[in-house]
Amino acid sequence: MERELFLYNTLNRKKEKFIPLNNGIVGLYVCGPTVYGDAHLGHSRPGITYDVLVRLFKHFGYKVRYVRNITDVGHLENDSDSGEDKIAQKARVEQIEPMEVVQYYTIRYHEAMKMLNTLPPSIEPRASGHIIEQIDLVNKILEKGYAYESNGSVYFDVNRYNSDFKYGRLSGRSLDDMQSNTRDLDGQQDKRSPFDFALWKKASPEHIMRWPSPWSDGFPGWHLECSAMSAKYLGESFDIHGGGMDLLFPHHECELAQNTAARGEGGIRYWMHNNMITINGQKMGKSLGNFITLPELFSGDHKLLQQAYSPMTIRFFILQAHYRSTLDFSNEALIAAEKGYKRLFNAKKDLDSIKLTTADLTKEVEDIYNDVYSALCDDLNTPIAIAKLFDAVRLINSAKDGSISLSKEDYNLLKALFNEVLSDVLGLREEGLNEDGNSKIGSLVELILDFRKEAKKNRDFAKSDEIRQKLTDLGITIKDTKEGTEWSI
Repeated sequence: MERELFLYNTLNRKKEKFIPLNNGIVGLYVCGPTVYGDAHLGHSRPGITYDVLVRLFKHFGYKVRYVRNITDVGHLENDSDSGEDKIAQKARVEQIEPMEVVQYYTIRYHEAMKMLNTLPPSIEPRASGHIIEQIDLVNKILEKGYAYESNGSVYFDVNRYNSDFKYGRLSGRSLDDMQSNTRDLDGQQDKRSPFDFALWKKASPEHIMRWPSPWSDGFPGWHLECSAMSAKYLGESFDIHGGGMDLLFPHHECELAQNTAARGEGGIRYWMHNNMITINGQKMGKSLGNFITLPELFSGDHKLLQQAYSPMTIRFFILQAHYRSTLDFSNEALIAAEKGYKRLFNAKKDLDSIKLTTADLTKEVEDIYNDVYSALCDDLNTPIAIAKLFDAVRLINSAKDGSISLSKEDYNLLKALFNEVLSDVLGLREEGLNEDGNSKIGSLVELILDFRKEAKKNRDFAKSDEIRQKLTDLGITIKDTKEGTEWSI
């Protein structure tokens, strides 16, 4: 059955039917991390959101070229055009080379994303590896008259651009309103307007990361890298640009302006933005010092955490809210997510032990199946899809206790839901599964349960109880039933 996918387009502020630009090949560019510290809980949201989008496209038979950048130069400490490069700052404090910082935290980021079961991007370019492309883009913008050089730096002329196009189209801001509420800031004498942003910055004598250019030895502005690298790998027009809501302004607004100034059009058909994760209603982020890193979440080693949380619990927690809504952190919410995640996988396991009838397909099962896909196709509405999966859990539990009967057709459709949606699209897997889907922990538990079964057969109940208790101490619950011994982590 062919399904239509609708995505919310930030630029047009409405849901739009997705039609790929390049005949079945989807071009997706997502803003990746600035690698000067461990990824925090907030970083997991774009990682998981766009992973589900990629998985859904592939599930529907599309080919995807997924590009996610690494920012390793040009991101200044206050996200404007002053201060020290964040990576250079970290390198100076730790007395190491900037690229040592980049390599160390890029590896850590990849490890965290792998634990969250996100698919790697098709291409992962670094800003520092595309200086030539960025210089070329600056030249194009200068030639079109939308930039100017000042003391070795090059700035984008926002007022000139706004007179021909409109600055603020993506974020819904008006330049006139912004100007009326802004005073000139000290240290911006090189700019014609406080809203002008750097395309190229002349490096100060102490600045570590620098490259030669026609204007000075310096470095590219933060906004420039995504415009240059997305065009290189996806073309000047492509399908989707994604990122966090915190990047909407100024980063993505500046990208759109750069693209339009250089090419005459923005070139991006769908802009997608995931919302933030908050703590007590406040944005989580490094700059605010209220963030919890993913390694801390996995280990439980943070003052705000009551316990450690597994990567799949974190993934399930993220998916329980729509990607465009805010998601507030709490231990209670994570504990509830952990329980919900376990219920789903216990039901998936129970499905295989249910005795089936020869009856026809149950309409309720068919409705659940269709409702799950309808939710996913409605702008990735994962919370509704998960709610419908819990309707499937209810049916499985009723069939298990004999309250209802399920047919072979019911089984096949429910099995498809758990395999195709829960695993393939939502990217959830049973804890302890390796990348190939084989459960090393599961194999060990089954082996231990065989020893317990033998002990009970020999009436060595003390040994049987000892094995049960040791498994319980390790967080593995076992339950003896008429059909045999069931276990869960």
